[in-house]
Amino acid sequence: MTGQVRLHLLHHCVYALHYHLVLVTKYRRKTLTRPMLDRLRAIAEMRWEGWGGQLLECNGESDHVHLLVALPPNLGLSRFLNHLKTTSSRLLRREFATTVARFYRKAVLWSHSYCVITCGGAPLTVLKQYIERQKTPE
Repeated sequence: MTGQVRLHLLHHCVYALHYHLVLVTKYRRKTLTRPMLDRLRAIAEMRWEGWGGQLLECNGESDHVHLLVALPPNLGLSRFLNHLKTTSSRLLRREFATTVARFYRKAVLWSHSYCVITCGGAPLTVLKQYIERQKTPE
């Protein structure tokens, strides 16, 4: 990202929605390897493009992953995240079965919980001042 907020068009709206997502492995076990993170990135890019979004950045450690994404406003974020976690878990467990089997007996990879933080644009204090300074009709 270049620092400039890029606006997108969708039917009757203009938007720029960016989220910082964190997915954690079940029990915070140090399961993920570099090849698994690379494959997760490819899976996430495919899923986001299919749903009209964009994966801007993806990286992580052995027990969690950070994703920076741009999403359209008509996308149900929690529904999409569930879809991404289900798809990526199934594919990663299949493609890296030996690695995952060392940590989990059942068909699991991700924790049920996740973190999502909105980001981008101006700081809240600047937005608050801008709104406060609007010319209120008399």
